[in-house]
Amino acid sequence: MANKTALFSLHCQMGGKMVDFGGWEMPLHYGSQKAEHHAVRDEAGMFDVSHMTVVDVRGSDAEDYLRRLLANDVARLKGPGRALYTAMLNEDGGVIDDLIVYAMGTPGSTGQWYRLVVNCATREKDLRWMAEQGARFEVTLTERPELAMIAVQGPRAIEQVRAVVSEAKQRALADLKPFQGASAEGWFLARTGYTGEDGLEIMLPEDEAAGFWQALADAGVAPCGLGARDTLRLEAGLNLYGSDMDESVSPLAANMAWTVAWEPEERDFIGRKALEAQRAAGDQPKLVGLVLEGRGVLRGGQPVIVEGVGEGEITSGSFSPTLGHSVALARVPRATGSEAEVEIRGKRLPVQVVKPCFVRHGEKVYS
Repeated sequence: MANKTALFSLHCQMGGKMVDFGGWEMPLHYGSQKAEHHAVRDEAGMFDVSHMTVVDVRGSDAEDYLRRLLANDVARLKGPGRALYTAMLNEDGGVIDDLIVYAMGTPGSTGQWYRLVVNCATREKDLRWMAEQGARFEVTLTERPELAMIAVQGPRAIEQVRAVVSEAKQRALADLKPFQGASAEGWFLARTGYTGEDGLEIMLPEDEAAGFWQALADAGVAPCGLGARDTLRLEAGLNLYGSDMDESVSPLAANMAWTVAWEPEERDFIGRKALEAQRAAGDQPKLVGLVLEGRGVLRGGQPVIVEGVGEGEITSGSFSPTLGHSVALARVPRATGSEAEVEIRGKRLPVQVVKPCFVRHGEKVYS
Protein backbone atom coordinates (compact mmCIF):
# COMPACT_ATOMS: atom_id res chain seq x y z
CA MET A 1 0.00 0.00 0.00
CA ALA A 2 1.13 3.55 -0.51
CA ASN A 3 1.58 6.21 2.11
CA LYS A 4 -1.23 8.65 2.76
CA THR A 5 -2.00 9.57 -0.86
CA ALA A 6 -1.06 13.26 -0.96
CA LEU A 7 2.13 12.63 1.00
CA PHE A 8 3.08 9.81 -1.36
CA SER A 9 2.78 12.20 -4.30
CA LEU A 10 5.00 14.74 -2.54
CA HIS A 11 7.67 12.13 -1.85
CA CYS A 12 7.76 11.28 -5.55
CA GLN A 13 7.84 14.95 -6.57
CA MET A 14 10.75 15.58 -4.21
CA GLY A 15 12.76 12.73 -5.74
CA GLY A 16 12.15 10.08 -3.12
CA LYS A 17 13.43 6.62 -4.04
CA MET A 18 10.46 4.49 -3.04
CA VAL A 19 10.82 0.97 -1.65
CA ASP A 20 8.49 -1.56 -0.03
CA PHE A 21 8.58 -1.46 3.77
CA GLY A 22 6.19 -3.75 5.60
CA GLY A 23 3.62 -3.41 2.82
CA TRP A 24 4.02 0.39 2.56
CA GLU A 25 5.81 2.30 -0.18
CA MET A 26 8.32 4.39 1.71
CA PRO A 27 11.16 6.73 0.66
CA LEU A 28 14.59 5.16 1.14
CA HIS A 29 16.25 8.49 0.45
CA TYR A 30 15.81 11.67 -1.58
CA GLY A 31 19.18 11.55 -3.33
CA SER A 32 21.73 11.31 -0.52
CA GLN A 33 21.25 9.24 2.62
CA LYS A 34 24.44 10.71 4.08
CA ALA A 35 23.29 14.31 3.53
CA GLU A 36 19.94 13.53 5.16
CA HIS A 37 21.70 11.98 8.15
CA HIS A 38 23.87 15.07 8.63
CA ALA A 39 20.87 17.38 8.19
CA VAL A 40 19.24 15.79 11.24
CA ARG A 41 22.43 15.93 13.31
CA ASP A 42 23.20 19.54 12.32
CA GLU A 43 19.85 21.28 11.68
CA ALA A 44 16.53 19.48 11.15
CA GLY A 45 15.07 16.71 9.01
CA MET A 46 11.59 15.28 8.59
CA PHE A 47 10.37 11.72 8.16
CA ASP A 48 6.99 10.44 7.02
CA VAL A 49 6.21 7.73 9.59
CA SER A 50 2.52 7.40 8.77
CA HIS A 51 3.07 3.65 8.48
CA MET A 52 3.22 3.42 12.29
CA THR A 53 0.05 2.03 13.88
CA VAL A 54 -1.83 4.31 16.29
CA VAL A 55 -4.27 2.64 18.71
CA ASP A 56 -6.43 4.47 21.26
CA VAL A 57 -7.40 2.60 24.43
CA ARG A 58 -10.47 3.78 26.33
CA GLY A 59 -12.78 2.42 28.99
CA SER A 60 -13.15 2.09 32.75
CA ASP A 61 -10.48 -0.66 32.86
CA ALA A 62 -8.01 1.04 30.51
CA GLU A 63 -5.32 1.53 33.16
CA ASP A 64 -5.70 -1.97 34.64
CA TYR A 65 -5.62 -3.47 31.15
CA LEU A 66 -2.38 -1.72 30.20
CA ARG A 67 -0.77 -2.52 33.56
CA ARG A 68 -1.36 -6.18 32.68
CA LEU A 69 -0.43 -5.89 28.99
CA LEU A 70 2.81 -3.89 29.23
CA ALA A 71 6.11 -4.47 31.02
CA ASN A 72 6.39 -0.82 32.02
CA ASP A 73 3.73 0.64 34.32
CA VAL A 74 1.31 3.27 32.99
CA ALA A 75 0.50 4.22 36.59
CA ARG A 76 3.81 6.13 36.44
CA LEU A 77 2.28 8.56 33.94
CA LYS A 78 1.35 11.41 36.27
CA GLY A 79 0.45 14.15 33.80
CA PRO A 80 -1.57 14.52 30.60
CA GLY A 81 0.44 13.70 27.51
CA ARG A 82 3.21 11.94 29.46
CA ALA A 83 4.78 9.02 27.61
CA LEU A 84 6.50 5.73 28.37
CA TYR A 85 8.64 3.49 26.19
CA THR A 86 7.79 -0.12 26.90
CA ALA A 87 7.45 -3.64 25.55
CA MET A 88 4.52 -5.95 25.10
CA LEU A 89 5.69 -9.44 26.12
CA ASN A 90 4.50 -13.01 25.67
CA GLU A 91 4.25 -15.39 28.59
CA ASP A 92 7.84 -16.56 27.99
CA GLY A 93 9.12 -13.00 28.31
CA GLY A 94 9.78 -12.54 24.58
CA VAL A 95 9.16 -9.15 22.98
CA ILE A 96 5.98 -9.15 20.89
CA ASP A 97 6.63 -5.48 20.11
CA ASP A 98 8.18 -2.33 21.53
CA LEU A 99 6.03 0.78 21.61
CA ILE A 100 5.29 4.18 23.11
CA VAL A 101 2.19 4.76 25.25
CA TYR A 102 0.80 8.22 26.04
CA ALA A 103 -1.57 9.10 28.89
CA MET A 104 -4.35 11.22 27.42
CA GLY A 105 -6.82 13.30 29.42
CA THR A 106 -6.34 13.93 33.13
CA PRO A 107 -4.71 11.04 35.05
CA GLY A 108 -7.09 9.49 37.56
CA SER A 109 -10.17 11.06 35.99
CA THR A 110 -13.04 9.23 34.31
CA GLY A 111 -11.99 10.88 31.06
CA GLN A 112 -8.48 9.43 31.04
CA TRP A 113 -7.48 7.26 28.07
CA TYR A 114 -4.28 6.15 26.37
CA ARG A 115 -2.68 6.25 22.95
CA LEU A 116 -0.27 3.54 21.80
CA VAL A 117 2.06 3.76 18.79
CA VAL A 118 3.26 0.34 17.61
CA ASN A 119 5.33 -0.89 14.68
CA CYS A 120 3.74 -1.36 11.27
CA ALA A 121 5.44 -4.68 10.54
CA THR A 122 3.85 -6.20 13.66
CA ARG A 123 0.44 -4.52 13.26
CA GLU A 124 -1.70 -7.62 12.72
CA LYS A 125 -0.20 -9.72 15.51
CA ASP A 126 -0.17 -6.70 17.88
CA LEU A 127 -3.85 -5.92 17.33
CA ARG A 128 -4.80 -9.59 17.67
CA TRP A 129 -2.81 -9.98 20.91
CA MET A 130 -4.18 -6.75 22.36
CA ALA A 131 -7.75 -7.80 21.58
CA GLU A 132 -7.24 -11.24 23.13
CA GLN A 133 -5.79 -9.79 26.34
CA GLY A 134 -8.55 -7.17 26.51
CA ALA A 135 -11.38 -9.70 26.49
CA ARG A 136 -11.73 -9.69 30.30
CA PHE A 137 -11.44 -5.91 30.69
CA GLU A 138 -13.91 -3.10 30.04
CA VAL A 139 -11.89 -1.48 27.27
CA THR A 140 -12.28 -0.46 23.65
CA LEU A 141 -9.38 -0.49 21.18
CA THR A 142 -9.64 1.89 18.24
CA GLU A 143 -7.09 1.94 15.45
CA ARG A 144 -6.59 5.40 13.93
CA PRO A 145 -5.69 4.92 10.24
CA GLU A 146 -7.08 8.38 9.40
CA LEU A 147 -4.10 9.95 11.17
CA ALA A 148 -0.81 10.64 9.44
CA MET A 149 2.42 10.92 11.42
CA ILE A 150 5.41 13.14 10.67
CA ALA A 151 8.62 13.15 12.71
CA VAL A 152 10.73 16.32 12.70
CA GLN A 153 14.12 15.72 14.28
CA GLY A 154 17.30 17.71 14.94
CA PRO A 155 18.62 20.58 17.08
CA ARG A 156 16.45 23.12 15.19
CA ALA A 157 13.42 20.84 14.78
CA ILE A 158 11.11 22.45 17.33
CA GLU A 159 12.12 25.94 16.21
CA GLN A 160 11.33 25.03 12.59
CA VAL A 161 7.96 23.52 13.48
CA ARG A 162 7.00 26.59 15.52
CA ALA A 163 7.70 28.75 12.46
CA VAL A 164 5.07 27.03 10.29
CA VAL A 165 2.20 26.18 12.67
CA SER A 166 -0.66 28.21 14.15
CA GLU A 167 -0.47 30.20 17.38
CA ALA A 168 -2.52 27.54 19.20
CA LYS A 169 0.00 24.85 18.23
CA GLN A 170 2.88 27.13 19.20
CA ARG A 171 1.33 27.50 22.65
CA ALA A 172 1.01 23.71 22.93
CA LEU A 173 4.74 23.42 22.18
CA ALA A 174 5.83 26.17 24.56
CA ASP A 175 6.24 24.09 27.74
CA LEU A 176 6.54 20.63 26.21
CA LYS A 177 9.07 18.44 28.01
CA PRO A 178 10.87 15.39 26.54
CA PHE A 179 8.57 12.36 26.41
CA GLN A 180 5.47 14.51 26.69
CA GLY A 181 2.79 15.39 24.14
CA ALA A 182 0.02 17.96 23.84
CA SER A 183 -3.11 18.29 21.72
CA ALA A 184 -4.01 21.35 19.69
CA GLU A 185 -6.58 21.83 16.93
CA GLY A 186 -6.87 18.11 16.17
CA TRP A 187 -3.09 17.51 16.19
CA PHE A 188 -1.09 15.64 18.82
CA LEU A 189 2.47 16.97 19.12
CA ALA A 190 4.87 14.75 21.07
CA ARG A 191 8.46 15.50 22.01
CA THR A 192 9.73 12.04 21.15
CA GLY A 193 11.80 10.54 18.35
CA TYR A 194 14.02 7.80 17.00
CA THR A 195 17.25 9.60 16.13
CA GLY A 196 19.06 10.60 19.34
CA GLU A 197 18.19 14.25 18.67
CA ASP A 198 15.55 16.57 20.06
CA GLY A 199 12.40 16.92 18.02
CA LEU A 200 8.77 16.01 17.57
CA GLU A 201 6.54 13.22 16.36
CA ILE A 202 3.27 14.76 15.21
CA MET A 203 0.01 12.91 14.61
CA LEU A 204 -2.40 14.90 12.47
CA PRO A 205 -5.38 14.40 10.14
CA GLU A 206 -4.35 12.80 6.87
CA ASP A 207 -5.78 15.64 4.78
CA GLU A 208 -3.54 18.18 6.57
CA ALA A 209 -0.30 16.20 6.35
CA ALA A 210 0.81 17.13 2.84
CA GLY A 211 0.39 20.85 3.54
CA PHE A 212 2.45 20.56 6.73
CA TRP A 213 5.16 18.58 4.93
CA GLN A 214 5.36 21.18 2.16
CA ALA A 215 5.49 24.05 4.67
CA LEU A 216 8.39 22.39 6.46
CA ALA A 217 10.19 21.82 3.15
CA ASP A 218 9.67 25.47 2.20
CA ALA A 219 11.18 26.46 5.57
CA GLY A 220 14.32 24.46 4.78
CA VAL A 221 13.66 21.22 6.70
CA ALA A 222 15.26 18.34 4.79
CA PRO A 223 13.04 15.41 3.74
CA CYS A 224 14.66 12.18 4.99
CA GLY A 225 14.11 8.53 4.21
CA LEU A 226 14.44 5.11 5.80
CA GLY A 227 18.19 4.91 5.19
CA ALA A 228 19.03 7.94 7.31
CA ARG A 229 16.46 6.90 9.91
CA ASP A 230 18.30 3.60 10.36
CA THR A 231 21.82 5.05 10.69
CA LEU A 232 20.56 7.75 13.06
CA ARG A 233 18.80 5.29 15.36
CA LEU A 234 21.81 2.94 15.28
CA GLU A 235 24.18 5.73 16.33
CA ALA A 236 21.77 6.48 19.18
CA GLY A 237 21.75 2.82 20.25
CA LEU A 238 18.01 2.44 19.64
CA ASN A 239 16.67 -1.02 18.90
CA LEU A 240 15.01 -2.07 15.66
CA TYR A 241 12.26 -4.65 16.07
CA GLY A 242 13.02 -7.82 14.14
CA SER A 243 16.77 -7.19 14.25
CA ASP A 244 17.72 -6.39 17.85
CA MET A 245 14.78 -8.10 19.52
CA ASP A 246 11.72 -10.21 18.72
CA GLU A 247 9.42 -12.78 20.34
CA SER A 248 12.38 -15.08 21.08
CA VAL A 249 14.38 -12.38 22.88
CA SER A 250 13.91 -11.17 26.45
CA PRO A 251 14.12 -7.44 27.18
CA LEU A 252 16.90 -8.42 29.61
CA ALA A 253 18.91 -9.54 26.58
CA ALA A 254 18.04 -6.47 24.49
CA ASN A 255 19.22 -3.58 26.70
CA MET A 256 15.59 -3.01 27.69
CA ALA A 257 15.70 -3.99 31.36
CA TRP A 258 15.15 -0.30 32.20
CA THR A 259 11.72 -0.50 30.55
CA VAL A 260 10.52 -3.17 32.99
CA ALA A 261 8.73 -1.82 36.10
CA TRP A 262 9.34 -4.41 38.81
CA GLU A 263 7.52 -2.42 41.49
CA PRO A 264 4.92 -2.83 42.81
CA GLU A 265 5.56 -6.56 43.18
CA GLU A 266 1.85 -7.38 43.00
CA ARG A 267 1.48 -6.06 39.43
CA ASP A 268 1.28 -9.29 37.42
CA PHE A 269 2.16 -8.13 33.91
CA ILE A 270 2.35 -10.69 31.10
CA GLY A 271 5.80 -12.30 31.06
CA ARG A 272 6.70 -11.26 34.61
CA LYS A 273 7.29 -14.78 35.95
CA ALA A 274 9.60 -15.63 33.06
CA LEU A 275 11.59 -12.41 33.50
CA GLU A 276 11.91 -12.94 37.26
CA ALA A 277 13.34 -16.42 36.64
CA GLN A 278 15.78 -15.02 34.07
CA ARG A 279 16.85 -12.24 36.41
CA ALA A 280 17.45 -14.71 39.25
CA ALA A 281 19.46 -17.04 37.00
CA GLY A 282 21.56 -14.17 35.60
CA ASP A 283 22.17 -16.19 32.45
CA GLN A 284 20.78 -13.90 29.75
CA PRO A 285 23.18 -12.57 27.12
CA LYS A 286 23.50 -8.79 26.80
CA LEU A 287 23.20 -6.27 24.00
CA VAL A 288 26.34 -4.15 23.63
CA GLY A 289 27.82 -1.62 21.25
CA LEU A 290 30.76 -2.46 19.00
CA VAL A 291 33.16 0.07 17.48
CA LEU A 292 35.39 -0.73 14.51
CA GLU A 293 37.65 2.25 13.86
CA GLY A 294 39.68 0.55 11.14
CA ARG A 295 38.62 -0.55 7.68
CA GLY A 296 35.56 -2.76 7.31
CA VAL A 297 31.83 -2.49 7.81
CA LEU A 298 29.95 -4.19 10.61
CA ARG A 299 26.72 -5.88 9.47
CA GLY A 300 23.91 -7.83 11.07
CA GLY A 301 24.59 -11.56 11.32
CA GLN A 302 28.39 -11.34 11.59
CA PRO A 303 29.87 -13.55 14.35
CA VAL A 304 31.38 -11.90 17.43
CA ILE A 305 34.16 -13.87 19.16
CA VAL A 306 35.05 -13.16 22.78
CA GLU A 307 38.25 -14.97 23.64
CA GLY A 308 37.84 -17.30 26.61
CA VAL A 309 34.15 -16.42 26.98
CA GLY A 310 32.19 -17.52 23.92
CA GLU A 311 30.50 -16.16 20.82
CA GLY A 312 27.73 -13.76 19.95
CA GLU A 313 26.31 -12.07 16.88
CA ILE A 314 25.83 -8.60 15.47
CA THR A 315 22.13 -7.69 15.40
CA SER A 316 22.45 -4.29 13.65
CA GLY A 317 25.51 -2.69 12.08
CA SER A 318 26.48 0.04 9.62
CA PHE A 319 28.92 2.80 8.79
CA SER A 320 28.36 5.79 11.09
CA PRO A 321 28.25 9.05 9.08
CA THR A 322 28.71 11.12 12.26
CA LEU A 323 31.76 9.21 13.54
CA GLY A 324 33.30 8.24 10.22
CA HIS A 325 33.67 4.54 10.99
CA SER A 326 31.56 1.45 11.59
CA VAL A 327 29.44 0.72 14.68
CA ALA A 328 27.07 -2.08 15.63
CA LEU A 329 24.78 -3.53 18.23
CA ALA A 330 25.56 -7.13 19.17
CA ARG A 331 24.18 -9.80 21.48
CA VAL A 332 27.08 -11.40 23.35
CA PRO A 333 27.71 -13.54 26.46
CA ARG A 334 27.08 -11.69 29.70
CA ALA A 335 30.72 -12.08 30.79
CA THR A 336 31.99 -10.12 27.75
CA GLY A 337 34.42 -7.34 28.67
CA SER A 338 35.74 -4.38 26.68
CA GLU A 339 37.31 -6.27 23.78
CA ALA A 340 36.11 -8.74 21.14
CA GLU A 341 36.65 -9.72 17.52
CA VAL A 342 34.23 -9.74 14.60
CA GLU A 343 34.58 -12.17 11.72
CA ILE A 344 34.25 -10.35 8.38
CA ARG A 345 34.83 -12.33 5.19
CA GLY A 346 36.89 -14.94 6.98
CA LYS A 347 39.07 -12.42 8.85
CA ARG A 348 38.89 -11.56 12.52
CA LEU A 349 39.02 -7.84 13.24
CA PRO A 350 39.37 -6.41 16.76
CA VAL A 351 36.50 -4.24 18.01
CA GLN A 352 35.92 -2.14 21.11
CA VAL A 353 32.94 -3.15 23.27
CA VAL A 354 31.03 -0.16 24.68
CA LYS A 355 27.65 0.70 26.11
CA PRO A 356 25.06 0.46 23.32
CA CYS A 357 24.97 4.15 22.45
CA PHE A 358 27.41 6.00 20.23
CA VAL A 359 26.02 9.49 19.50
CA ARG A 360 23.62 11.79 21.34
CA HIS A 361 22.75 15.31 20.25
CA GLY A 362 25.42 15.14 17.57
CA GLU A 363 28.27 14.23 19.94
CA LYS A 364 30.22 11.04 20.51
CA VAL A 365 29.25 9.57 23.89
CA TYR A 366 31.39 6.44 24.31
CA SER A 367 35.01 6.42 25.48
